[in-house]
Amino acid sequence: MSQAAFHFPRGFQWGTATAAHQVEGNNLNNNWAAWENIPGKIEHGQKAGLACDWWGGRWREDLDRAANAGQNTHRLSIEWSRIQPAPDRWDESALDKYMEILRGLKERKMTAMVTLHHFTNPIWIEEKGGWENEATVAAFEKFTRKAVETLKEYVTQWCTVNEPNVYAVEGFVEGVFPPGKHDMSAMLRVMANLVRGHAAAYHAIHSIQPNAQVGIAAQYRSLAPGIAWSPIDQALAKMMSNFFNDSFTRALVSGTLRTPMGSVRIPAAKNTQDFLGLNYYTRDYMTFDLRHANTLFSRRYFRPDAELSKNKFIANEPEGFFEAMKWAYGYKLPIVITENGVEDPDDTFRPTYLAEHIHQVWKAVNNNYPIQGYYHWSLVDNFEWERGWTQRFGLWEVDPESQARRKRPSADFYAEICRENGLSSDMVARYAPKLFSKLFPN
Repeated sequence: MSQAAFHFPRGFQWGTATAAHQVEGNNLNNNWAAWENIPGKIEHGQKAGLACDWWGGRWREDLDRAANAGQNTHRLSIEWSRIQPAPDRWDESALDKYMEILRGLKERKMTAMVTLHHFTNPIWIEEKGGWENEATVAAFEKFTRKAVETLKEYVTQWCTVNEPNVYAVEGFVEGVFPPGKHDMSAMLRVMANLVRGHAAAYHAIHSIQPNAQVGIAAQYRSLAPGIAWSPIDQALAKMMSNFFNDSFTRALVSGTLRTPMGSVRIPAAKNTQDFLGLNYYTRDYMTFDLRHANTLFSRRYFRPDAELSKNKFIANEPEGFFEAMKWAYGYKLPIVITENGVEDPDDTFRPTYLAEHIHQVWKAVNNNYPIQGYYHWSLVDNFEWERGWTQRFGLWEVDPESQARRKRPSADFYAEICRENGLSSDMVARYAPKLFSKLFPN
């Protein structure tokens, strides 16, 4: 058996990612808490509840596990509704708790990336129209200033908004996120205000921390023509990719948000990224279909012979990941893989997915793509938004009732990758043997 390894540059960041509402528990003052109480909005009527009990202190043991597994960084978000529970009130005790968590990361010799907005809004913001209301931009800037002034001792890398493209589409076109609308004009307003919110936060952070690194986490969805030779399918895939993948990120370069519904000039947003955070999970194929008028006569599906996750939510398409990194490279910025992972309660699919996707990162790094780090989604099972507890992305299994943790085999696999700063043939032989001849053919 050949012995070889794909090594990464010294100082490469290896970590996992989490989000406040998904792991903290008892977040009762935001739009998702309200959404969970509406029948039919969450799979099986499930609620976040205690989540992973990080607010109760279980972050300590989970971050101990991450540090002991060789992770040198962690991406987490802070909950706006905890820090500013009302427009005229700050909760200093919530900021103290976030300071404690960030201090805990430093004590574990792990750096922090902090996300300021990860899908949730305070109820008082939602009651005023949320991100449809341009006044939210100023409120978000005020929150950003308060958080950064307080936490700057422990954080130099900030993610302003997580997946603004997903937030806008799922909440205002698909209707599966709050506020559950199907309104393209509302979606355009939301996207424009999120661009303004990011720009305001970017400038606020740099006024407080001139040397901070500030970016967004953009989800890239690989979209390929269902019939490769079809001009119609090619045009559909290109149009939808330009909208979903490019609209927001290009606005942060040019200062203009361009969508199929119209363009909005936002000069303050021009050149407001120090790095590009990239989230990638899977690839879709698109074909023309007259029965789908609400999606511009396009139908999306997975490749028929693709290996699918437990709930058929993710197809294993590692080449799409390389495409995503090539896309990110086009922005001429440092790149951080801010999310990548798969839902797999039995941990039979994850080792293969992990090995193939880490290999794609290595290929990109060796093509001189400026990739600085990789965050696996996720450290622990957590509340997966409208899908509730039906999807298990964690390297560690969590029982939300008992709060018991159980290590999945992939946790050991990822730990070996982190410690080795690379992917070796020995690891693949033990954790993903069916890939051995593909990744190490000679």
